[in-house]
Amino acid sequence: MKIHGHPHRSIEADHPRRIARIVDQTFLPHQVAWRELETMEDAAEAIQVMRVRGAPLIGATAAFGLFFALRDAASDAALQHAYETLHSTRPTAINLRWALDRVRRVVLPLAVEKRADAAWNEALGICEEDVQTNHAIGKHALELFKAIQAKKADPTAPLNVMTHCNAGWIACVDWGTAISPIYQAHDAGLNVHVWVSETRPRGQGASLTAWELREHGVPHTLIVDNNAGHLLQRGLVDLVIVGADRVTAQGDVANKIGTYLKALAAKAHDVPFYVALPVSTIDWTITDGIRDIPIEQRSSREVTHMPGLNAEGLREEVLITPAGTQARNDGFDVTPAALVTALITEHGVFEANAAALAKLK
Repeated sequence: MKIHGHPHRSIEADHPRRIARIVDQTFLPHQVAWRELETMEDAAEAIQVMRVRGAPLIGATAAFGLFFALRDAASDAALQHAYETLHSTRPTAINLRWALDRVRRVVLPLAVEKRADAAWNEALGICEEDVQTNHAIGKHALELFKAIQAKKADPTAPLNVMTHCNAGWIACVDWGTAISPIYQAHDAGLNVHVWVSETRPRGQGASLTAWELREHGVPHTLIVDNNAGHLLQRGLVDLVIVGADRVTAQGDVANKIGTYLKALAAKAHDVPFYVALPVSTIDWTITDGIRDIPIEQRSSREVTHMPGLNAEGLREEVLITPAGTQARNDGFDVTPAALVTALITEHGVFEANAAALAKLK
């Protein structure tokens, strides 16, 4: 996708130097800063502090992290240490484990001296597949967009799409999951408008989704999170589409905190609620999302403080609560499968239930 009119990916490989560079998302939307990753510790830190975030991008970054580790030491013990270090950085997004398992599965049978090269190639492969996967997700979802638009009383009126958090190209290697069909609809000339939910406390909708939609020229309007139900109630939303950090074998969906409330409101007002995801986001080992998906507990400071630019254009963080206020910061919530209209994958559109998902497995 584009930054200032130039095509980029959220993580890019420097082949001669065998390092990776990322868009440091902690600086967005006010500054585009590229950061080089050269060591396993660099990759782990980038995931931990959310310089990169979004399940597919976390997985790709972790794959490069495993390469960096094996380049320095490729014994079985070193491989296991690197795997455990990277796996511990974020507990909810399943793509992290998926990518680490994939690289480990490839390198483990190899001689020690061949492991680093194989890990590098596998990390590159994960990135390339992510781009193709997300484009395919967008193509399948675009057909749903067109069908909903055709049923509108005025088919030339804007197709109003609501999303939550950031499931765009900045959360993946390129295209995005939930935002991929929005880009494809816009590029195809469909009159699409996006309601962008701010996504407190970290504000990924306000800082990231709004930024990338603006860069691509897609019409959008930022709303506070608590406005979503009101817009759905008033018939101002044609569909809701979100990404996912983990989906169970029965279709329960873990996504950024606040997703569940939107799903409830969409159900109450007969608005389709779609989840866009690569198959790698499905955790086939669990069935009950509420019981079994670990929910990351993040720093209370993300709730009590808010970053931004001050009047002088300098980055600043301000306290928005009484000093010493206790705050709880669940990073994700789980939307039960019964509230999900359909799951949109690179292989097509599937109902959110065990029988339908078994075909994917």
